[in-house]
Amino acid sequence: MNKRNITDWSVEEFIDHLRRVGGLAYHDKHPFHILMNEGKLNQKQLQGWVANRFYYQTCIPIKDAAILSNCPELEVRRVWIKRIIDHDGTIGDEGGIKKWLKLGEAVGLKNEEMLQFSHLLPGVRFAVDAYVNFARNKSWIEAVASSLTELFAPSLMEKRIISFQKHYNWIDKEGLRYFLDRTTQARVDSNFALRLVTERCLTIEQQKQAVDALKFKCDLLWAMLDTIYFEYCIIKK
Repeated sequence: MNKRNITDWSVEEFIDHLRRVGGLAYHDKHPFHILMNEGKLNQKQLQGWVANRFYYQTCIPIKDAAILSNCPELEVRRVWIKRIIDHDGTIGDEGGIKKWLKLGEAVGLKNEEMLQFSHLLPGVRFAVDAYVNFARNKSWIEAVASSLTELFAPSLMEKRIISFQKHYNWIDKEGLRYFLDRTTQARVDSNFALRLVTERCLTIEQQKQAVDALKFKCDLLWAMLDTIYFEYCIIKK
């Protein structure tokens, strides 16, 4: 394992740089999310977001499988594989993908529409595919670093739950199960990923690569929302 030198960031400095990325670039500040949290979206706009975000949800376990395929560390793989199970589920235990389908039903979408990606916008597909390719082609620890958007997800999920219950009470509460579960799962997952990144990225070059990976993920999430916002809020209000 590499040793730190005087030019490298301390663990505290490194974590501060990572958190600063979220403070500046995480998509909780996107105009679409602001409209959502203020209760200003109509049913069609919510459906467009849910349907397009579903493509991202289905690709998360594929991204995590790519990380596993590149990771040489047995102990890391044993923990990371749980992420795939969390989204794909098991027989008798539904995962995040199934819960997102229930959200789709709750906003008035049919499962067939979701599963066939009938409403998928090209820009969203492009962004999500870029994320999967990033995980396949970069080092496994850079891909892990890109997942650290989960550091900022619990707060977003909590605000979203409050907003949906207040402004969109026509949505069945069972449809919010994904958000409720992620408030806990994201904290567990991000704590483990942060420990991996801070333990493996010791040189300034490795640390900057990790920060850049997180910036890439934030840009990707923002680009997805740009596409959805332009399609459903600007062109077709």
